Amino acid sequence: MTTLKQKIERKRVLTMAHYDHDRGMNSYAFFKVHNHATGQDLVQDTFIKTWAYLVKGGKIDLMKPFLYHILNQLIIDEYRKRKTFSLEVVFKKGFEPSFDNSERILNTFDGRAAMLLIQHLPIKYEKIMRMRYAQNLSLKEISLIMGQTRNAIAVQAHRGLIKLRKLYNQTVPKNI
Repeated sequence: MTTLKQKIERKRVLTMAHYDHDRGMNSYAFFKVHNHATGQDLVQDTFIKTWAYLVKGGKIDLMKPFLYHILNQLIIDEYRKRKTFSLEVVFKKGFEPSFDNSERILNTFDGRAAMLLIQHLPIKYEKIMRMRYAQNLSLKEISLIMGQTRNAIAVQAHRGLIKLRKLYNQTVPKNI
């Protein structure tokens, strides 16, 4: 049986986690599912699952990686629910491709160009680079989310930077 002190502590921990991570998680979820409402629902479900885990007596050492791990699992479940559509059918219904809004992410042109080039990296590097530089997660947090060692994540981040630097040098003109 839990004491009043434990209940208050659980509430405080989850409230602080919501305050600290809600905005970043909503941004991440929107990036993954391309729908604000669905992304917000997934984030809410993440906090509900976290609350249920805490009520059952679970202990969370690092809240941010725990929340992102749950959110990633919910996003995967969402992907599995989705039905595939033919591009031809979508275009006939009036779909017009939109422009990438990633310009708001960084203030400088070089930063924006680098962020745009991340999508051209191999998937394993793209995930690491987005978590590391777009979401500002630490190597330890990324390793917990990805289920890999911190060293493996560091190596992948380094290799991703090398590949990104090569892409950047090939596509962005020099101002000499």
